[in-house]
Amino acid sequence: MVAHLLTLRLLVLRNTVTRSPWQLVAVIVGAVYGLGILLLVFVGLLALSFAPARLTHTIVVLAGSATILGWIIVPLLTSGIDQTLSVAKLKIFPIPPTRLVVALMICGLLGIPGAVTLLAGIFTAASWWQHPLVAGSAVVMAVVAALTCVSGSRMIESLNTGLSKHRRYREISGIILLVPLLLLGPLITAFSRGLANAAATLPVLADALGWSPLGASWSVPATVQSGHPALALAKAGIALATLAVVVLVWRRSLGTALVTTTQPVTKTVARGAIGLFARFPATPAGAVAARCLTYWARDPRYSRQLILIPIFPILLYVNSRTTHLDGLVSASGPIVAVLVSLSIFTDLSYDSTAFAAHLSARVTGLADRAGRVAAVSSFAVPIVVGITIGSVAVSGSWSSLPVLLGLSLGILLSGLGLSSVSSSRIVLPVPSPGDSPFAAKTGAGFTTALTTFATWGILVVLALPELLLAIASGATGSSLLGWITLVVGLGLGAVLLATGIRLGGRRLDRDGPELLTRLRVQR
Repeated sequence: MVAHLLTLRLLVLRNTVTRSPWQLVAVIVGAVYGLGILLLVFVGLLALSFAPARLTHTIVVLAGSATILGWIIVPLLTSGIDQTLSVAKLKIFPIPPTRLVVALMICGLLGIPGAVTLLAGIFTAASWWQHPLVAGSAVVMAVVAALTCVSGSRMIESLNTGLSKHRRYREISGIILLVPLLLLGPLITAFSRGLANAAATLPVLADALGWSPLGASWSVPATVQSGHPALALAKAGIALATLAVVVLVWRRSLGTALVTTTQPVTKTVARGAIGLFARFPATPAGAVAARCLTYWARDPRYSRQLILIPIFPILLYVNSRTTHLDGLVSASGPIVAVLVSLSIFTDLSYDSTAFAAHLSARVTGLADRAGRVAAVSSFAVPIVVGITIGSVAVSGSWSSLPVLLGLSLGILLSGLGLSSVSSSRIVLPVPSPGDSPFAAKTGAGFTTALTTFATWGILVVLALPELLLAIASGATGSSLLGWITLVVGLGLGAVLLATGIRLGGRRLDRDGPELLTRLRVQR
């Protein structure tokens, strides 16, 4: 059964990468990148063999503890990232939980993340090549650590299976992700200030982690090398006990998940209660706007894109205080405008096969593009204007308000027009409807990043007139140039928005069936 599941996983991977040349390129680039990282890890660990044993122990234990912790935390934020052997897909087959645990553990260990973790762990033996016994213990404990990583990840997935079906839980997960991101700026600042004292602190932290489930397996080789076999056996016992507990919890949670069914959600809706559709005009564009705005309110895949909006102003404010550059916070409005304007860049990809409803209802491309822009503009314009005014209030530079509004609104309108064209041409591998908002498909990261950077470059070119005017206004201090920037930003942005809606609409009218076919392939 292990061989059968592994074969199925490899077949799914092969079929996925052969669907699109971009996904194949992404897999190849990812493989080359992974091999390069492994090579650097090996060279670094080999260099540690000539360093003091204390330094080697500190680096290996801290890095290893972070690896195990990452394997456990990541599934909480990226639930459903590996859909091939997920519990939801395997629960329909009569496979005993114990046998399934063994199969999933081996398949996980032979997968790309598991194999990279295992090889990186085995490479720690290079740090002790001058001591064969210590190097041997490093190999054994690396296998235990890799099994703990895979088992811990699968344990979290099994525990998370039932909860992830509820929309409220997925929304709370997004908030949980937002909290550490909001604290990222202060944490980086505190870390940089305390880096000078890290030389005395990190070894103590490594010693403490060496007796914890996170670092016990990584601490065994250094303990053997220091001549304390009893302590090494005690740490090995902690590592094995951790693996046993994780596997036991995984086995029990997997057994529960395999027999738990999802109850259908019933909700009574009053007659005539059509939600946002009652607030928009009874036109095709109004219906599209109401549907899209409903998705923004209820679909975590959409709301996830808004997580970064409050983060950048906070990070810029913190950095402006630490670097004593008060004007840095003024960049909040333009940056948020870029993020929001490109938020509908994948709108059609998120629709997936639901886009067939537009084609069957003969919704024109112009109505489709206009409705999507109206939906995002209903909250994007107030957000961009509010953040721009707030940044000016914080920095106290009210004289720069016209130029910042012109730049921010110009970028917003130009970006919405650009997204209206690009989303009618480009289909990206995004999470399918109903999947976790943090799910990822094979090749999605590289393809999305490449396309996003290209779109950013085009947006910079489109917004270049107001950008140059804003720079000139800031350099000369001319208030007249500031008001000219506002006029140019609004005027040019409106023209580009109207042009983008028309061009994207024509593209949809001409290639709608072809786009639907590509959406079905990406499903």
